[in-house]
Amino acid sequence: MKGFWHDAVEFFPILMNGVALTIVVTIGSLLLSTVLGLVWAMMRVSGIKALSMLSASLINVIRGIPIIVLLFYLYFVMPDLGVTLSALQAAILGLGIAYSAYQAENFRAGIEAIDKGQIEAAQSIGMGWWLTMRRVVLPQAVRIVLPPYGNVMIMMLKDSSQASTITVAELALQGKLIASSTFKNTSVFTLVALMYLTMSIPLILLVRHFEKRAGKR
Repeated sequence: MKGFWHDAVEFFPILMNGVALTIVVTIGSLLLSTVLGLVWAMMRVSGIKALSMLSASLINVIRGIPIIVLLFYLYFVMPDLGVTLSALQAAILGLGIAYSAYQAENFRAGIEAIDKGQIEAAQSIGMGWWLTMRRVVLPQAVRIVLPPYGNVMIMMLKDSSQASTITVAELALQGKLIASSTFKNTSVFTLVALMYLTMSIPLILLVRHFEKRAGKR
């Protein structure tokens, strides 16, 4: 145990550099997935058959491609097509696109949970489709999707470790590099696991808070 704490003090500053990149990747991909997911969801519920079918097709394609393959494609294949991305950009873009499909389904479920009578009432007083969405549907849908949205945040934090496969020096890769150079696998990966857990716990508590609030409504 004494050896672990000695190693923790030694390796902690290096791993914190990885934590910073982990947070950047998580926040960047979360924002991107939220925007894209909302766009896909709005297309699905637009009532326009072509847009709905296009959105459904995109969601199915995205969900059918493993995240790691998407990351490889963006980082290794796109340069052959004339588009060169940094490892960090590819990681944020790849995770953001991958999770936009799951975000879209969450948002769609929240929108469709709203009583259609409210939508009809809004339209009967002259509100257009977009105004009805913005003022009536989306504010209520947000409260419904908060718990699953929180779960997505937790999954994205953990899946940010896949960015290490395209050389983003986030927490998982920093741990792997330290372990391979010091052979202190137990100390390093225990510390990495504890750091991921420390970042996840506030999100877990936040999700629990959202679920309790939703249960009271």
